[in-house]
Amino acid sequence: MAVTIKSKKEIAILREGGKKLAVIRDELAARAKAGVSAQELEDLSAKLFEEAGGEASFLHYRGKKSEKPFPAAFCISVNDAIVHGLPHREVVFKEGDLVGIDVGLRYRGLFTDTAVTVPVGAVSKAGQKLLEVTKEALAVGIAAVRAGVTTGDIGCAIEHYVASAGSFGIVRTLAGHGVGYAVHEEPHIPNFGKRGEGVTLPAGAVIAIEPMLTLGGEKLVLDQDGFTFRTADGSLSAHFEHTLAVTRHGCEVLTEVKA
Repeated sequence: MAVTIKSKKEIAILREGGKKLAVIRDELAARAKAGVSAQELEDLSAKLFEEAGGEASFLHYRGKKSEKPFPAAFCISVNDAIVHGLPHREVVFKEGDLVGIDVGLRYRGLFTDTAVTVPVGAVSKAGQKLLEVTKEALAVGIAAVRAGVTTGDIGCAIEHYVASAGSFGIVRTLAGHGVGYAVHEEPHIPNFGKRGEGVTLPAGAVIAIEPMLTLGGEKLVLDQDGFTFRTADGSLSAHFEHTLAVTRHGCEVLTEVKA
């Protein structure tokens, strides 16, 4: 499938929606405190999506390999759960947890996607380092983006940075992706790769880059709930993501709140 190119008008809508989504992401992240349940954040998200004038794009979403639609407005993944965790009432945050918040918004018919992992109170030195490296890996990936680069160029930049930062597992079975007209579009954007390989990105493409790292191995297992992916070795994990518009000389981060 070819990479879709969004018009200036469409990117303007995605920019507006992306800022709204960033506000939702940051508000949910700020509420991830010890003693708070994931269900409380799910309840809050309904209000936030309504205020944004859009819809939670993950709610009832069914991926190509999904047996059933996703039953929540956003994904909340704690510690060894790296992505697609469900905001159950029994999930109550405690001091030292790493909480991943992954949200998507459908606004005026177009989609944006973003994620952040935050610490609950004081976390271990290893956990804090994991957060710092994963967040910086996203920044490195973003810095590699411009029209004419390949998905392999982006993945290579992320992989080389992570290797230089210490001993971390890079998840290889999940990846970034195109976005805009749908929750997931082509191209597939792994967090590893070789320069010059993969799909070439044109100006006007809209993509989501999302490094996913662990303190252990790269292997994941699917939880019994059929949605949550966890590290097979039980190690801590982190996940950061932004939606970007590719330009001739770089890219524009759409899912951030600028001062």
